[in-house]
Amino acid sequence: MRCLAFLICVCVTQMANGAERIDVWPDLAPGETTRNYGEVLPKISGENPPATRVGKITRPSFTVHRPAKPNGTGVVILPGGAFARVVTDKEGSEIAEWLNARGVTAFVLSYRTKIDQNDPGWKRPLQDVQRTISLIRSRADEFGIKKDRIGVMGFSAGGHAAARLLTVRGKRAYDRIDSIDDTSFRPDFGMLIYPWNLYDAKTDALIDDVQITKDCPPTFIVHTDDDRSTSLGPVLFYAALKRLAIPAELHVYGNGGHGYGMRPVEGSDIATWPSHAAHWLEMRGLLKP
Repeated sequence: MRCLAFLICVCVTQMANGAERIDVWPDLAPGETTRNYGEVLPKISGENPPATRVGKITRPSFTVHRPAKPNGTGVVILPGGAFARVVTDKEGSEIAEWLNARGVTAFVLSYRTKIDQNDPGWKRPLQDVQRTISLIRSRADEFGIKKDRIGVMGFSAGGHAAARLLTVRGKRAYDRIDSIDDTSFRPDFGMLIYPWNLYDAKTDALIDDVQITKDCPPTFIVHTDDDRSTSLGPVLFYAALKRLAIPAELHVYGNGGHGYGMRPVEGSDIATWPSHAAHWLEMRGLLKP
């Protein structure tokens, strides 16, 4: 392990796959009493290929995945896992490889996981991603990216946290701890891939804390009609963006279920969504140097 001294000491670990792992917080994360990168959970029987899931994370970190020819765009990836775990490959490193192939620098965030059943799950990941974007933007030159081309891409529960991030209107979810928090955490664009539970059936609207304003960045959204987490949330999210003339794109596939990442699903065209996402990024000028 080595520490790089900037305004604070930032600890960097070299991973076995060559990626750098960087701590989100300089010490204990807000409200935590321990620092644990987490524990790899048993594989799910019958899953082919199996995905890696990490639970009991109290020390959030992100891995840096650098493309051979960076184009200046960076994306923070929020994997899914029902807030109880983080799916680090199917919704993390595999996505990073896809982005790298298009010149995009990727940052896979292992955010803090759920404490107990009374924990709503989203608040600590929201704190972690806000701090992560501020940290990355403050070191944009080092990462070879542009400060105005940093986006967020969330899957399932990570998509839920990303949706909240896109709509907090500049309100930080934790008290300032150092000068890094003086740097904006607002993403310049968002990508919500089967975001989980954005719809409130009681009000027939988006959940209370997810309200679209003119400050919301351009957003690309993917969902399926047969997802157990209804597509009504993503549809309403898109409609609200459209009403405010915020550039957006929505794809609702007829089938494909939930939790597929970029992997194919038998009998579904859901694996074509990355080509639409790449086209959207290209249209936004985010794949050009």
